[in-house]
Amino acid sequence: MRSTRRLGIFLGALLAVFSKGGEAEDWYQFRGPSGDGHITEKNVPTTWGGFFEKPVWKTVVPGRGWSSPIVVANRIWLTSSEQLALSDQAVEQKLASRPFGSTDFQTHASVVLFAVELDADTGEILRRIDLFSIENPPPIHSMNSYASPTPITDGLRVYCHFGSLGTACIDIESGKVLWRREFKIEEITGGGASPVLWDNHLFVPFDGSDEQYLVALDKMTGQTKWKSARPPIDTTSDSHRRAFSTPLLVDFDGRIQLISAAAQWLVSYNPEDGREWWRAKVGDGHALVPRPVFQNGSIFVCTGYSKPQMVAIKVNGSGDVTESAILWRSSRQVPEIASPIIVGREIYFVSAMGVATCLDTETGVLVWQHRMGGTHASSPSYSDGRIYFTSQEGITTVIRPGLVYSEIAKNELFGETLASLAVYQGMFLLRTDPNLYCLKRVSLE
Repeated sequence: MRSTRRLGIFLGALLAVFSKGGEAEDWYQFRGPSGDGHITEKNVPTTWGGFFEKPVWKTVVPGRGWSSPIVVANRIWLTSSEQLALSDQAVEQKLASRPFGSTDFQTHASVVLFAVELDADTGEILRRIDLFSIENPPPIHSMNSYASPTPITDGLRVYCHFGSLGTACIDIESGKVLWRREFKIEEITGGGASPVLWDNHLFVPFDGSDEQYLVALDKMTGQTKWKSARPPIDTTSDSHRRAFSTPLLVDFDGRIQLISAAAQWLVSYNPEDGREWWRAKVGDGHALVPRPVFQNGSIFVCTGYSKPQMVAIKVNGSGDVTESAILWRSSRQVPEIASPIIVGREIYFVSAMGVATCLDTETGVLVWQHRMGGTHASSPSYSDGRIYFTSQEGITTVIRPGLVYSEIAKNELFGETLASLAVYQGMFLLRTDPNLYCLKRVSLE
């Protein structure tokens, strides 16, 4: 029976890879199939949660992590971690020796990093696959987790990334770990960027205080295909050399570009060999987390701490395009963590302190601004005339895109969340601490 069920999963994954229908339904990476939060399915939920509406299912996820769920066929994958605590005295001693300070940090004696597979129809946990066991792990920011990057799948394998703590590939049919790699850098606050797949390449950025580069691994073997150093970073502070942004693949005017945000720079790479197509110095920002978004030949990037800007850049250049390709800048409540989303001619985003903003993508002119409330780290999603913003407090605000702020609903779940929404057959998957919820449409709108 077990082998028959595994064969069914395997065939379902193959169907998902090779059929357009499966490709549209599978939520196989951070921010969905297009990597920008757009949902192709219609009639996804608008209202849910609270005391009275029961979810389709709710499952306690073992351990702790802020990776968002992904879906292949009818299986959900996410990553998590289990920590062994240190004594209060040991924690104090370990943090006191840090060169970067100890405020708002956590540390542990050891950590086990693992992947979890769930049945998307029932929420049943099917497998837990341990990937790394780390003794004396480096401290991380208390807002972060040891399992924050979102995994990615090609339908046959799942790739799980934990920043400098390791990257691993799992065969979906057997559950066998096919390979593991580790790239040691000083992240200071823990990992954040998610991996990206293209052809037989797995791309992972490593932007630490000590080293900054983008690496391409062979997705079958884990061997390094190429490694490209970041452009020179103009700063005297090592902590200002870091970045945690997930790259974006862009196909424009016959050229496939892997566009990756680093400290101070946005860089476009040839995904085949790691050569630069172009680079633009976007400012003095660092530790940026938001993933760039793309539309009509322009890429839009947030520049990170401590004074984030939104910068629009043309993608058809070559070499250093700092002086020629930047179209506009805006510093109006730009997010440090949550990614933006584009709908129509407008770009929408929400700051960490809950101020929502809409700008014109072509000019950067402010369309509207509204205090939505809450603390925001999750990236928004869009479907069928609705934009979804989820706060750290578990409240999802649903608005209509347009030239005025128009709120449709507010939905509350119980539990903190920094993860972003995923979709399965018209239902939302939302990870909180400690639950994973499956949410369906509960009322006529």
